[in-house]
Amino acid sequence: MTAMFEVRIHGRGGQGVVTTAELLSVAAFTDGRQAQAFPTFGSERTGAPVVGFCRIGNRPIRTHEPIAEPDAVIVQDATLIHHTDVLGGLKPDGYLLLNTSWSLTELGLDAFVRQFRPDRVLSVPATELALTHLRRPLPGAVLLGAFAALTGQVQLDSVVTVVRDRFSGQVAEGNIAAVRAAYELARRTLEETAHALAD
Repeated sequence: MTAMFEVRIHGRGGQGVVTTAELLSVAAFTDGRQAQAFPTFGSERTGAPVVGFCRIGNRPIRTHEPIAEPDAVIVQDATLIHHTDVLGGLKPDGYLLLNTSWSLTELGLDAFVRQFRPDRVLSVPATELALTHLRRPLPGAVLLGAFAALTGQVQLDSVVTVVRDRFSGQVAEGNIAAVRAAYELARRTLEETAHALAD
């Protein structure tokens, strides 16, 4: 693992972007690593673009600057892609995780995504999984299950632990079921991509 892994999370107010960044940082801490999470707001109203940042490292993290060149970008709302520069600064070997049930072609991202490694670009219908298991359209924690499978920066068990600590009762159990479903879906998709690249 790299000494510092930087993640930028894009979503809209009310989608839990700040909570997603916090959960990711605590999951990394649970894994025995250093972590920090913080948000930036364009506006505080519901539906306005919100950006969350998370750094994961093996040594104390002293910088508190916004992340301009992330190692990974998580997009909680795919409608932001053509309205703000959510993918700006993403490194060529970076990871891209999208919450969408649409294909990259339908999103108009084919040409852009070709700049990146196909085994590091993943879309997961996190909102649909949240609705199925939680009955609420909150994709944040769900995406962390897919993030664990995609990047290996946090363990699935650590994500489950922090979700269980953060929430309670049916909300916790629904989130955990959705997290596990996203992890398995991501793992299968990545295996299929690996087989396709090997052929």
